[in-house]
Amino acid sequence: MEQPLRVVIGEAPPPRLDKALARDVPEEAALSRTRLAKLIAEGAVTRAGEVLSDPKAKVEEGDVLEISVPEAEESHIGPEDIPLDIVWEDEDLVVVNKPAGMVVHPAPGTPSGTLVNALLFHFGEALSGVGGMKRPGIVHRIDKDTSGLLVVAKSDRAHHGLAAQFEKHSAERAYLALVHGVPSTADPRLRGVKGVSVEPGEVIRIQSGLARHKTDRQKQAVYFDGQGRHATTRARVLETFGTPPALALVECRLETGRTHQIRVHMAHAGHGLIGDPVYGGRRKIAAKALPPQVVAEVDRFDRQALHAALLGFEHPVTGDALRFEAELPTDMAHLLQTLRGE
Repeated sequence: MEQPLRVVIGEAPPPRLDKALARDVPEEAALSRTRLAKLIAEGAVTRAGEVLSDPKAKVEEGDVLEISVPEAEESHIGPEDIPLDIVWEDEDLVVVNKPAGMVVHPAPGTPSGTLVNALLFHFGEALSGVGGMKRPGIVHRIDKDTSGLLVVAKSDRAHHGLAAQFEKHSAERAYLALVHGVPSTADPRLRGVKGVSVEPGEVIRIQSGLARHKTDRQKQAVYFDGQGRHATTRARVLETFGTPPALALVECRLETGRTHQIRVHMAHAGHGLIGDPVYGGRRKIAAKALPPQVVAEVDRFDRQALHAALLGFEHPVTGDALRFEAELPTDMAHLLQTLRGE
């Protein structure tokens, strides 16, 4: 156990212990409101030797409180020396460009080889701990076979601040997807799809509930009438391929971030992602729309053609606006060049 953290309550404090501590605890202690609440409940906060375990306990200016903060426990997840593409890093967070094929967090089917295993090795002893454990704070995920940008917290204060932004949908996230067909705002079929509407700038908004498929538990499905978790995707066509156009490069922006959201929403709109094995990305391309060798390349693409290309958020500690972009991975870049005839 380390030496207790000493906190002196400042002028005009909130009357409640939890709120006063949240205001006056030193920033370098990296203790979020959630972590402080847990420490209070565990009896780790004292005043003149008296344990204060009630978050509503009255405090006054000049009170000296001591918090016994246990050292962060070692995670049960083992570190693994796996190469990482680190886009940006400081003492509170790291932004990673995840390759396709890597799972974000260990699960029964994938206990190792994940992004978390790699991050634990990369961080070494620099991880201050999230929720009292030496582990990276995962605030959002991308599918195993989706590539691109993720931000991960290294400290409790960063985890709390990032989680709040993703919960409020204030983080900026844009994905690049290669899809079957061309989602056109002028298409009467698309306009007639439930949950689809058109916004200025040729933007297609897809809004629905998302929840597990009723018969296939590995899939997500679109629901309406209050079923499932609210999900909104906005899609805009950047480029089309074929004569007549048969495929499109689409920018998808997430207002919410649900499991498989872009893949499910685009399939619901009738424009499934190329290579998507779950949501119908193996569609036959119209005869003569593209040269046979190009069609063969499309058919060979063996994952959903989806890349998290842009990530923007407010630094949860400094308040700085951060924005990152990641180039397409080799496989998607090659497919795009083939479609362009380059």
